[in-house]
Amino acid sequence: MIAIPNSQKAIFVCVYDVNEQTGEYKTKVINEKEEELFKNYDKVEVIENFDSKQNIWYEENLLRVVKNGKCGLIDCDGNEILKCEYDDITALKSVKGNLKVKKDNKVGVVNNLGQIIVPLEYKDVLVLKEGYKDEYKIIDESNKAGIISTSGTVIVTPAYQDIKNITSTDIFVAMIDNKWNLINKKGEVINNEYDDYTYSKGDYVIVKSGNKYGVITTSGEVKIQPTYEELNYAFSVYYIAKLNGKYGIIKTDNTVTIPLEYLSMTYWEDKDIIIADRTATETVIFDSNLTQQLAGIFVYEEDYIRVRVDGEDKYYTYKFEEKKSKDILTKNTLFVSKKDGKYGFVDSQGNVVVDYIYDDALEQNAYGYAAVKTNGLWGAIDKGGKLVLQPQVNLDNNLYIDFIREWHLADEGIYYTK
Repeated sequence: MIAIPNSQKAIFVCVYDVNEQTGEYKTKVINEKEEELFKNYDKVEVIENFDSKQNIWYEENLLRVVKNGKCGLIDCDGNEILKCEYDDITALKSVKGNLKVKKDNKVGVVNNLGQIIVPLEYKDVLVLKEGYKDEYKIIDESNKAGIISTSGTVIVTPAYQDIKNITSTDIFVAMIDNKWNLINKKGEVINNEYDDYTYSKGDYVIVKSGNKYGVITTSGEVKIQPTYEELNYAFSVYYIAKLNGKYGIIKTDNTVTIPLEYLSMTYWEDKDIIIADRTATETVIFDSNLTQQLAGIFVYEEDYIRVRVDGEDKYYTYKFEEKKSKDILTKNTLFVSKKDGKYGFVDSQGNVVVDYIYDDALEQNAYGYAAVKTNGLWGAIDKGGKLVLQPQVNLDNNLYIDFIREWHLADEGIYYTK
């Protein structure tokens, strides 16, 4: 295997002579001239990390090195970050820039500068929730759990079978005698009437009773009886609720603001929109005022939304301002145009480059290719309008259609094939 820990540097970490039976292997680091680097270490490795969505990455600009059986850290220039005096150095799953270190059977956490942010005093240190790096779960020698901040301050003393964060800095959920309890920083139990507590926002806490969810206040007042199959906080006073297999939006007073009639529903916090699947092929987008803005089949890009409406692609910002394709796809050389029920392509000035001969067409993709359709079959043209694949592929089972020369996106939408 060859791994590249820093995309800006020609540093290649090579694994070779792998023994499948024992798991042993050798490593070396080379540059673009195949000159070996960092030869004063017995082993040099990238530090792999991943999250629940199976996104995989290497810790940026950091390498784990081994010398005389002990682990340390260097950067991609060979500068020492941590001396080789640790028994192990591993990634904290889903957290970037902080690493778990182990020495003399004690575990702590260091940052990417080599600074100790959780002292090496614990049996284990674990992530409280995915990607969250301000606080960690600590496990002491008696297997009791607590919470510590990255400044080294113990927020909740290790005294519980288990503990979890529900986004609040003042209340936590701790397991006592095999039952989840809502506690404060002092370890005082403030509620233990429910089977679980899953999320808090201000004074409101989502609770679980049996397989049903509701909302209470931190003082114990019931705002929403546990009657829903799922309940997730969205924003302001709104929750995404599931009842009888369908999703909608309710408020903290349990009034319904979007009917519970959708197959799925998600709030995108960074875009401040709600996305709901009405059917297997139709999605609806609501704004933060819970007003329906768009409906159709969408492709979500960083700065815009593409929607297919009546055989045409339309483009919108996440503020739902409609834009022309040439204003959105600024790197494209061609743009789809429709005339008399047929599709062709024009340049940015509106000049016809590909005549109106196709039954359907899609905009040029990031690779410079555009899909075209004739008699129910798809093919592709390049960025100059030249036909690179005569329409010959049936893609009736594909939700998304895309080409790279003669290669088309498979119906699973994961890989390209001929």
